[in-house]
Amino acid sequence: MHKKYKWFKIADSEGDLPFAENNLLIFEVNSKKITLAKHAAQIFGCAYKCPHASGILADGYVDVMGNLICPVHRYKFNLLNGQNTSGEGYYLKTYPVKKTEEGIFIGFEEKGFFDFL
Repeated sequence: MHKKYKWFKIADSEGDLPFAENNLLIFEVNSKKITLAKHAAQIFGCAYKCPHASGILADGYVDVMGNLICPVHRYKFNLLNGQNTSGEGYYLKTYPVKKTEEGIFIGFEEKGFFDFL
């Protein structure tokens, strides 16, 4: 099944996003706080808090392998797919980010009525 997304513009360019020195940023879009991460010339979107102990992910860091490291217990999450790479079995919610000539956009999955059945 193909996922459908509703896309929200978050910036005209990457330079408009005020990333901290750790390449992380808290951003609010569609009435939802999310974490934006920058790694290897890409921007990634994920949950605001760690699924384990609710640590604020933007207070962590991105390692050289592209894992987002939670500041509380150092759990690691792959920015591409949200997989927990340190072995605890948690999953981090991720959001697709795309860059176009019109700007940078983040996608939220559209859910239909039958998705809840």
